[in-house]
Amino acid sequence: MNNSIKTDDIIFNFFKQICDEKDDQKCVELGNNWINAMENNLKNMEANLDEQDKIKHKADIQNNQNHLNSLKGKTSSEWREYATKCMIEILDSKKEV
Repeated sequence: MNNSIKTDDIIFNFFKQICDEKDDQKCVELGNNWINAMENNLKNMEANLDEQDKIKHKADIQNNQNHLNSLKGKTSSEWREYATKCMIEILDSKKEV
């Protein structure tokens, strides 16, 4: 029996929490927490790249930051819609494996 926790399961559960949250303010807070966590991850990944890789991945890094910026200011219903789409993508990718 494999007890390891997979990253996509954690992400799926986080997005499910956003969808299930009945309090609109808490839903938005969860979404904003997602943005903050992903921005921190992006900064940490970039900090661990050498200069050549920073140049190589500059466009990808910027695209990811742009995506995170596009999530800022979303309403609770927009967060629920976004989280639902993300959960569907996770489930679809599991079917492909």
